Amino acid sequence: PSLDGPPRGGNLTSLPAPMFSRNDFSIWSILRNCIGMELSKITMPVIFNEPLSFLQRLTEYMEHTYLLQRANACPDSTQRMKCVAAFAVSAVASQWERTGKPFNPLLGETYELVREDLGFRLLSEQVSHHPPVSAFHAEGLQQDFVFHGSIYPKLKFWGKSVEAEPKGLITLELPKHNEAYTWTNPTCCVHNIIVGQLWIEQYGTMELLNHRTGEKCCLNFKPCGLFGKELHKVEGHILDKSRKKLCALYGKWTECLYAVEPAAFEAHKKSDKKATAQKKGGKAGSSGALEEVPSPAADTVEMIPGSQLLWRIAPRPANSTQMYSFTSFAMQLNELHTEMEASLPRTDCRLRPDIRAMENGDIDVASEEKKRLEEKQRATRKDRSKCDEEWKTRWFQQGPNPHTDSQDWLFCSAYWDRKYSQLPDIY
Repeated sequence: PSLDGPPRGGNLTSLPAPMFSRNDFSIWSILRNCIGMELSKITMPVIFNEPLSFLQRLTEYMEHTYLLQRANACPDSTQRMKCVAAFAVSAVASQWERTGKPFNPLLGETYELVREDLGFRLLSEQVSHHPPVSAFHAEGLQQDFVFHGSIYPKLKFWGKSVEAEPKGLITLELPKHNEAYTWTNPTCCVHNIIVGQLWIEQYGTMELLNHRTGEKCCLNFKPCGLFGKELHKVEGHILDKSRKKLCALYGKWTECLYAVEPAAFEAHKKSDKKATAQKKGGKAGSSGALEEVPSPAADTVEMIPGSQLLWRIAPRPANSTQMYSFTSFAMQLNELHTEMEASLPRTDCRLRPDIRAMENGDIDVASEEKKRLEEKQRATRKDRSKCDEEWKTRWFQQGPNPHTDSQDWLFCSAYWDRKYSQLPDIY
């Protein structure tokens, strides 16, 4: 693919300003009227945001792209599935401790990321406002993979926690092997949003299907459980098309993923259960502590002998806590060089004034700009409905997913020609 435009690869190791303290703000005053409601229609003060658009946050799926390159190099389909499963788990790892809310993208907002050092380029576009839908399309620079999907995050408030269900299908294609994999992401939940320390868990099942071989990988993201014993745990199996277990996978979505023979995994679980029962000595647990922050002591993965390490997370930078708990990859997402500005369309998130102001530590400007952009978007929508005008997406079109036939958003590759005429003025 042609790579016109600036040199790519992130350089930032810190944001221009540290995050604000949220201690003086009560989220309860905003949310107490919203129990059981969907949160996409509620305007939240900017203090609860992090300085990235949801389109940029989605791009964090790509942090461990090397797992896709590794999958492509495997001659065996089960080995490929292991790498793809590790990629799917690693894609949610950046959520850990990220309690800030990304900015809602404006209709027509786009984000591109070209990382020659990591071997991919990506484009995303906000293709719908109600419901909010973000479509993305990434491809390997060596034509080694295509990764695409659309996400429709459903946020619900449940009194002490906010649950985000990332509806939408994700598709990975490995052209060399004529293979396509599809899956959906687990549910993410932020606890203690009223009082106490915020903490995050992911739970639910993730099922990856290889459409060519019929192999499936079923992963269970476990809910925390009493005393935090199951916190962040992921386990499951790769099955062949006749449902025979080919391999067991286990680990933590915050840390690592291993593969091992199913028999060794079962034996380990049995001995683990025995040890737990002996330790408990028949003591009953108190259920009062459920919303407490689980102890990190529970947070290690015991490696079963004979296991193969599929993925391990890179440590976060030392200043991460002051920087919205960003990874090094996330810190570089809003970077804007002068030579880059010339080649970007005017709809790119990097040009959004409210996000830029927040990143620079100017909360008042960020707040005013966020309000201005939301009002501008409402006024434009009103004008369109007066003229009976339909909104047209620019870089994605609705159509059937070629592997599942379900409705999807498919990329029209013209974006990379860099002819950006008649783009909407959204900022």
